[in-house]
Amino acid sequence: MALSTAGAQAPLGLFDGHGDVGTVRTPGTVRYDPRTEEYVISGSGQNMWAGRDDFHFVWKRMTGNFILTTRARFVGRGVEAHRKIGWTIRPTLDADGPHVTAALHGNGLVSLQTRRTRGATTEQVVSPDSLSDPSDAVVQLERRDGVYLMSVARWGDTLVTTRLADVSLPDSVYVGLYVCAHNDTVVERARFSNVRITVPAWAELRTYRDFLGSRLEILDVGSGNATVIHTYAGSFQAPNWTHDGKALVYAQDGKLYRFDLASRAPREINTAFANKNNNDHVLSFDGKLMGISDQSAPPGQSLVYVVPATGGTPRRVTERGPSYFHGFSPDGKWMAFTGQRDGVFDVYKIPTAGGAEIRLTTAEGLDDGPEYSPDGRYIYFNSSRTGRMQIWRMKPDGSEQTQITDDGFNNWFPHVSPDGKWIVYIAFPPPPEVSATDHPFYKHVTLRLMPIAGGRARVIAYLYGGQGTINVPSWSPDGKRLAFVSNTKM
Repeated sequence: MALSTAGAQAPLGLFDGHGDVGTVRTPGTVRYDPRTEEYVISGSGQNMWAGRDDFHFVWKRMTGNFILTTRARFVGRGVEAHRKIGWTIRPTLDADGPHVTAALHGNGLVSLQTRRTRGATTEQVVSPDSLSDPSDAVVQLERRDGVYLMSVARWGDTLVTTRLADVSLPDSVYVGLYVCAHNDTVVERARFSNVRITVPAWAELRTYRDFLGSRLEILDVGSGNATVIHTYAGSFQAPNWTHDGKALVYAQDGKLYRFDLASRAPREINTAFANKNNNDHVLSFDGKLMGISDQSAPPGQSLVYVVPATGGTPRRVTERGPSYFHGFSPDGKWMAFTGQRDGVFDVYKIPTAGGAEIRLTTAEGLDDGPEYSPDGRYIYFNSSRTGRMQIWRMKPDGSEQTQITDDGFNNWFPHVSPDGKWIVYIAFPPPPEVSATDHPFYKHVTLRLMPIAGGRARVIAYLYGGQGTINVPSWSPDGKRLAFVSNTKM
């Protein structure tokens, strides 16, 4: 067993070290690209099965609960149908040691494998979602209070979960990525991107009082690759791209910050007395104004204001509260917002210059997240009127209210791409895990992309987040990237 640590080699990103476990003819390697945050790992080894394992391992020490997620791709056609890549959790680096492993095989078989005690025979539970094409998959392995959950899918599809509840591993373990050739005379390679090691919320976390850390991520929509550009031990939320594409605006501790993409440095935006901002800030289509939702004024209800995009003294727009801003019309004359009136949440619009609010939705259920399309023809929003939260659209006068999505998830915050061709939204789990009228922090969620005309939505990001992930328009001005927030304990 030849092991090395990060201090004696090139940086390994999230990991502490790497090496061959067991006996291999050709030593494995790892190459990490800090620009793309991708890992290319090579490995040999006879197998990971029966009473011992031989493979190359890139590892990190962990305790407690965690979620391991990656996009995994074999490099080349390979030699053996049962070559394996994925995640493994091991108390020791012994070849015959106990473990829990998520194994993506070269022939598409996906299994949750375990060796319960040292030298014991490996057992497996085969995923019902074995992949006909394993060349591009998402593989997730989670430890949740002693239960192990493997979730897999072809990249773009919905994860399918397999559960293992009767395995006992110690609290302190090695976790990491591996490659096993299933043939010690050859070397196999695999590429791992979107690698995330997440420490989730603890059971006693007090919602809206205790917070996990925040990761600001940028997703290249074309390639599906996401990179983390900024982290913070507390909570920031809702990144919104500036009109010139040079910065992101997000909410943190009641204030708004401009995050410069070149310097990777945040700077507070002056909003004068408005220092209890929600995560509902939106820039106008021309980039000159910013609408905000702030609850500084007595009696502490959220109200909608307008402020210059560069900062200044806010001008109040809505007289009644609570009101939560979500979008300007393309000509800047109207502001769409969610208002709670007599205990009911509906979509309203109001002149940017001030005036009477106009109610646009009246159906039973919660209506939220209104946002104008770039051509001004529609307002997209989410509504729970059919029992689940789904994406809808309507004309700017409130007519022709039409449901756009119809699936088993709770879908929130539709954002239309700058070219008007795509909608991205966040999908929360269905009840009983998440109520149709709630969009909480710290859940397994996905970002989904669908054609503006309707049709199949595909997953473009698998993450741990929720509230604050994409509450505001998140597209870059050129429509090629998305900004979002994921969460982990730091």
